[in-house]
Amino acid sequence: MHRVGDGHEVALRLQVGVGGGGGRVDHRVGRHARRDQPLLDLLRRPSPCFLATLMPDGSPQMTQTWVDTDGRHVLVNTVDGHQKVRNMRRDPRVSMALIDPDNPYRYLQLQGRVVEITEEGADRHIDKMAKKYLGQDKYPFRQPGEVRVLYKIEPDRVSTIG
Repeated sequence: MHRVGDGHEVALRLQVGVGGGGGRVDHRVGRHARRDQPLLDLLRRPSPCFLATLMPDGSPQMTQTWVDTDGRHVLVNTVDGHQKVRNMRRDPRVSMALIDPDNPYRYLQLQGRVVEITEEGADRHIDKMAKKYLGQDKYPFRQPGEVRVLYKIEPDRVSTIG
């Protein structure tokens, strides 16, 4: 396990305010925030997710990825060595956009930071993601020798539309 940033773990509850009429809702996420079902719904469903990280020169790098939550963090599972991995190890700041698979006009955006990087449980987790996104019990694209890595992201700012 690798800690990122200041090295302490913050108990986090994911939060998005409840807005009316499909308008935009913007909220800070903090230590004592409450759970919000609309946000957790998008994280628990097979929602398309786009992850932005920062290249060494400061330019953005965007990747489509599968996403999950443990109820406290946003979880991203990837292969060690990819560009997004190098970027998040160097600079933990990230931005994400998740789109409702049933309604592309309902989505959420978040800004946050990677607070933990671990290989522990990452192989089991990618199989869980294969079930969620592909309907398969095992991740079918595993390559010999690849090392799976699980990133825990703490949202700092969340906004929703729809």
